[in-house]
Amino acid sequence: MSKIKNAFTNKKAFIGFLTAGDPSAEKTVEYILTMVRAGADLIEIGIPFSDPVAEGATIQEANLRALKAGMTTDGVFDIVKTVREKMDIPLVFLTYLNPVFHYGYERFFSRCEELGVDGIIIPDLPYEEKDELADIAASCAVDVISLIAPTSEQRIQTIAKEARGFIYVVSSMGVTGVRSEITTDLAAIIQAIQKVTDLPAAIGFGISTPEQAEKMARIADGVIVGSAIVKIIEKYGEAAGEPLAKYIEEMKRAVERA
Repeated sequence: MSKIKNAFTNKKAFIGFLTAGDPSAEKTVEYILTMVRAGADLIEIGIPFSDPVAEGATIQEANLRALKAGMTTDGVFDIVKTVREKMDIPLVFLTYLNPVFHYGYERFFSRCEELGVDGIIIPDLPYEEKDELADIAASCAVDVISLIAPTSEQRIQTIAKEARGFIYVVSSMGVTGVRSEITTDLAAIIQAIQKVTDLPAAIGFGISTPEQAEKMARIADGVIVGSAIVKIIEKYGEAAGEPLAKYIEEMKRAVERA
């Protein structure tokens, strides 16, 4: 049974992202545990890929560093196995269709089920083509998380009706990365989603400051932060534990204030 709902039960969720293998597998395990202890309610783990089309420069470079250091899909599964021996936090993969396809859908999702991966986000999987793997994922108790970008209300509701786990609301058009200002009418998107589903909706893309996190958490069920976390890991490398913990604690407090 998916643990994703636990991230949102009676609270606003803070969701943190990091790239597996940056700077190393051992440090990825350490930083996941650090983030959870600092208050993260769900962790997104990026499986490195050479062409991450939805990512800005920060996460693209983290992908390349991880790949250069030898991280593989099997290596990411090993990271999850180690984390699962220590914590029962909801875990979601973020990756692209190519690595999952080449690993083999059945084999990939069976491994997810075996190790307790609760969901997967695939930014380059069009809604219209999700059925090619959604049933396989569901049979292995893995939720394929839907992304909803600023678009027509009709399309928002079409996607939301069939969503699983939680809904990833994209704050702005374009790629991931820190943004000084988010101007999309996200409240309208959330309202459109809520008309057709009770599934929690979390906002991501561009959120980096406590002020932004608090503002987004007022209108959504959760806040997703990726590039700002990856930047801390890039800056401090093997010594990122303490600054990462301080940042997560600050962001979690902001979400709780909403």
